[in-house]
Amino acid sequence: MPGPLDGVKIVDISAVIAGPMATGLLADQGAEVVKVEPLGIGDLARWLGPNRNGIGAMYAAVNRNKRSIALNLKDERGKQVLRELVQGADVFVQNFRPGAIQRMGFGYDELKALNGDLIYLSMSGFGQDGPYAKRRVYDPVIQAVSGFADSQANAAGEPQLIQSIVCDKVTGLTAAQAITAALFAKAKGKGGQFITLNMLDAVVAFLWSDTFYNMALLDNTAPPSPDFASFYGIMKTKDGFITVITLSDDEFGDFCRAVNRPDIAADTRFADVLKRMANARKLRLLFAEAVAGFATDELRARLEAEDVPHAVVLPRSAVPGDPQIVHNGTLTVTQHPAAGRMREARPAARFSATPAELRLHAPLLGENTDEILAQLGRSAGDIAALRAAGVAG
Repeated sequence: MPGPLDGVKIVDISAVIAGPMATGLLADQGAEVVKVEPLGIGDLARWLGPNRNGIGAMYAAVNRNKRSIALNLKDERGKQVLRELVQGADVFVQNFRPGAIQRMGFGYDELKALNGDLIYLSMSGFGQDGPYAKRRVYDPVIQAVSGFADSQANAAGEPQLIQSIVCDKVTGLTAAQAITAALFAKAKGKGGQFITLNMLDAVVAFLWSDTFYNMALLDNTAPPSPDFASFYGIMKTKDGFITVITLSDDEFGDFCRAVNRPDIAADTRFADVLKRMANARKLRLLFAEAVAGFATDELRARLEAEDVPHAVVLPRSAVPGDPQIVHNGTLTVTQHPAAGRMREARPAARFSATPAELRLHAPLLGENTDEILAQLGRSAGDIAALRAAGVAG
């Protein structure tokens, strides 16, 4: 059965993670995505992390269900192929540095002239203009500027980076939602439009509700509240690690019973959620002291019996075999023609009538070049000539 975005055509010239992740989510949901890559090494993400026969694990995760065409966009003949692709597309996605796409001749105005109903998404690090606009950007740069790194400060107050390209991913999720919203507007007769999105704005918006809540109420005269993250953390047991979070009075009392600490429950400093918030750091120390005397399995059973929100901290190697992961079918093993057996995360959103599916393997560089050119009406001789001239590959 076709996915919910069946019939939507996307031309994607973005690279690495944020852009490809956005179009990858839409491809999982049925959109037809043509990934345009440069000749040579293609998308840099192909070569980040483990790689087998030109398919990198990072690349494969966000580029499945797409077709790849390799083009030299410095050559006018390659540019013409891209223009022809855009003429039949619903969506165009790019994440070049500000100004670069205009110099190439593929700015919004140029492509709108070819396709008046085109949805054009332009992604950048800091924005199209401003003091940082021309800087090179990778995920850690945005973590530093957005306040993400500061929010992860260690016990010594030193900022720390999240050990995941979380800013790229947040931007990718935001981009996918924006494209879907624009497609909905287009279906209602609003036509195409130009969407700009930058990583800094996407990440600050993502963090604002909790990480920045002390900066939201400008007329509030009360002292700042402890960070929401003060309520929880990783605690060491005798033989492992666990996390617990108790927000309601019931949860707090249930935890104290589970660890045999009625003294914590009776402490007036923690009598209600407002007092627990004001004394969150002190409470965390007491919680850590309480769990340290238990073996992980015993503590887990006690917390489960009291219905306390908790989880044992799993090493990454244990996640594929976790009972809930297995039950959910979160991961699946597929056979890639070049990379061999591949473990992949299934599309997270499950649609009852229009299922999101793994239809196509992540393509080799230029794997679909001839097929795509033929669909544009190019003859076999023309395709061979483009290849011979180094325009397509």
